[in-house]
Amino acid sequence: MGTPGHSPLLTPPGVYAPQDDTELLMRALARERVGPATQVLDLGTGSGALALRAAGLGAEVTAVDIAWRAVLTARLNALIARRHVTVRRGDLTAAVRGRTYDLVVSNPPYVPSPGPRLPRHSPARAWDAGPDGRAFVDRVCDEAPSALRSGGVLLLVHSAMCGAPQTLRRLAEAGFDASVTDRAVIPFGPVLNTRRGWLRRQGLLAEDDENLEELVVIRAQHA
Repeated sequence: MGTPGHSPLLTPPGVYAPQDDTELLMRALARERVGPATQVLDLGTGSGALALRAAGLGAEVTAVDIAWRAVLTARLNALIARRHVTVRRGDLTAAVRGRTYDLVVSNPPYVPSPGPRLPRHSPARAWDAGPDGRAFVDRVCDEAPSALRSGGVLLLVHSAMCGAPQTLRRLAEAGFDASVTDRAVIPFGPVLNTRRGWLRRQGLLAEDDENLEELVVIRAQHA
């Protein structure tokens, strides 16, 4: 994956570095009406790239990650960039329970991964998301309603391999008006390259696939 066109951020080992999915979500973020009165929540902030972009637009931003290394990295990147971002450690919206926001952005782990258990203490924690890649995507869909104000917007990026129709259906069932607003086709990165055989056996990758992955951004507006 390529590196988005923005100032380099500190991304120590174990912290997800901004890539094409980050850039795609940033484009979607730029189209929203974000300003000083906007309260934004970044779920699974990693290096803090999306949180910093929202803060740069003037928003009041809270960023959450379950990994202490990511939390500390996002705080340091905010300090270096001279942006005010509140960074909390926690498991998705559990870190901000009782609070609501105008905009929620999320680039959660979404890579389909073999094995019944998700990693807890390895770099793969930043991308592995279970056999169908939906372990965190589904949770974001389910938890977003409690974190958004009426009329608020969720921006969520994931691989089409995980099933955009499933995400749209799940969000519609939760009372959202949801659609795919952005798409990008990119070459497989190192992780997917090592899993091609397994992905085909799982039915997630066609035999004639050219080792290209489609990314989608889904915009969902809360009723």
